[in-house]
Amino acid sequence: MSNRPLCVLTVLLLLSGCTVGPDFKRPIAHVAEQWAESKDPHVQAQSDTPDYSEWWSIFNDPILNRLIKTAYRQNLPLQVAGLRILEARANLGIAIGEQYPQLQEAGASLIYNNLSKNAPNLAFADRNFWDFKLGFDTAWELDFWGRFRRNVESASASMNASITSYDDILVSLTAEVARVYVLIRTLQELIEVTQYNVAIQQRSYEIANIQFTEGAVSELDPQQALTLLRDTQSQIPQLQANLRQANYSLSVLLGLPPGDLKEIVGAETGQIPIAPSEIAVGLPADLLRRRPDVRFAELQAAAQSARIGIVEADLFPRIALVSGIGFETSENGGIMSNAAHLAKLFSSKSWTFFIGPDIRWNVLNYGRIKNNVRVQDARLEELIVNYQHSVLLAAKEVEEGLAGYLGAQQQVNFLTDGVKAAKRSVQLANIQYRDGAVDYTRVLNSEQFLVREQAVLIRARGNIATNLILVYKALGGGWELRKGQPFVSNERQKEMSDRTDWGRYFEQPKVKLPQVLPDPPPTGTKQPLINMPEW
Repeated sequence: MSNRPLCVLTVLLLLSGCTVGPDFKRPIAHVAEQWAESKDPHVQAQSDTPDYSEWWSIFNDPILNRLIKTAYRQNLPLQVAGLRILEARANLGIAIGEQYPQLQEAGASLIYNNLSKNAPNLAFADRNFWDFKLGFDTAWELDFWGRFRRNVESASASMNASITSYDDILVSLTAEVARVYVLIRTLQELIEVTQYNVAIQQRSYEIANIQFTEGAVSELDPQQALTLLRDTQSQIPQLQANLRQANYSLSVLLGLPPGDLKEIVGAETGQIPIAPSEIAVGLPADLLRRRPDVRFAELQAAAQSARIGIVEADLFPRIALVSGIGFETSENGGIMSNAAHLAKLFSSKSWTFFIGPDIRWNVLNYGRIKNNVRVQDARLEELIVNYQHSVLLAAKEVEEGLAGYLGAQQQVNFLTDGVKAAKRSVQLANIQYRDGAVDYTRVLNSEQFLVREQAVLIRARGNIATNLILVYKALGGGWELRKGQPFVSNERQKEMSDRTDWGRYFEQPKVKLPQVLPDPPPTGTKQPLINMPEW
């Protein structure tokens, strides 16, 4: 008994022994030193990462700001992602709990036995008797090879991956809300300018009809005018249908039933958000820290790396300490007559216990364990390649957004002058037609060109804002919106707490969370000897 403290100390020292399996290292990912579009004067490449936390504020649109905050509070897929964090945290709690004695059972039994007369080697004087037992059994598999520590490491990486998945959904959500809002404003302007052209063409048709009535022109002129008028009018119902569809999409993003959003979006007509003429971007290497989906891919690989150690530990013996204490007694006779004998259960003669090591080693497994290690290693390499590919895709998305943003700016500059000239052409053509200087073909062509140029200009202006949104999404901006906020709303926390005991799980986890998506811990960072359980 006096050697027990020494035995416990020895066990704890053994627990801090070797840990099989590889220590995770951030995979090498090739990134460019500068953006391909950074030579453009409208792109300001900075060594210090700019603040993208509320990138939508650059549009100076209070309605857009309000929409994004509403979507953050009410979007349902984002809430699902928050609940997955709770799920991952509970799984981490399971992994931590497995580091402690895996079996802790208290039991009691009252069993009546009737032994067969034909049983072989029956040496009992009484075949009928009661057996009383009361005890407590434990079994603790010692973590000699780090199997449980690797499991905690994997579960911790998986939980952090669930957080970066939440952040990635939030980045996509803010960008999608902004994109759909820009689409709504673009369609509103298209409807407005189409109605403006309908008014112009209606006046031209009336002039052509008067000219035909007075015999100045043939019937061809009013018929051509009417054809163009009806064609332009036919565009309005489709644009209105597209506008309603965009409103329905925005409703779902806001967590609302599909419907009219006039009260939220504002007037039926609105201006496309004005994007700044310049954009500040960091360096391509910043994507490795800022992009939640890139970090998600990295953390997936980290979790898988730890799984190699989990299965590799099966190559070695499992060593456990097993013990049990209790009382046991058997008495013959009826239960009522033996009720008095229950007192004997707690006598010193009924005391029983066992304690000792238990060693099990799966020695002949015909290569199953080694091949399982190979399976886990192949999966790790797959995730490493996936991480490298995600870095390339992230860089491509930034470059595509910048190219689209810069190209749309140049297009708008040309189209603005073109629309001015087209408007003047329509005015001159109508004046000359009334004076009989030109035929109606000149009026028809100029009005058709005006309709097309105005529509192209509006869509190009919308493309500037849309491509800028894509740039900020590609740069990984917007996830900071959740900093300091719970992953699950207070209302849903209450609903879940009424149903299940969640303890302190709605508080921020005690494990280190990515605050600004920092670099992972240094290579070879060890898990604590034993993590404290979360009850």
